[in-house]
Amino acid sequence: MGPASLIVLIISAIAFSVIAIMLAKIVMKASVNSQKGEPYESGIPTKGKTWIQLNVGYYLFALIFLIFDVELVFLYPWAVVAKSMGWIALIEIVIFFFILFIGFLYAHKKGALKWV
Repeated sequence: MGPASLIVLIISAIAFSVIAIMLAKIVMKASVNSQKGEPYESGIPTKGKTWIQLNVGYYLFALIFLIFDVELVFLYPWAVVAKSMGWIALIEIVIFFFILFIGFLYAHKKGALKWV
């Protein structure tokens, strides 16, 4: 297994994608429908102007949740090797939590955690 297998894998992935897209364009029925262009939100038809400006705070809140959620996934590998590594693992996780806490304080200070 060398660089040749990687090249074959990339070429086959590209070929599979192109073939799947071309096959879908050939097989699918094209239909023009006014409902396809409508914005969809939880099955409720929109009323009035649908292009409204949303507060950026919602996005910031979601991104911060995502960041802390993904960071906490790293606790599982640490828990697996913590006993065998001893004090080093404890020091590393304390540093990790300290960095997360500093990020949390920064987000709180900037007001990203205030629900609007």
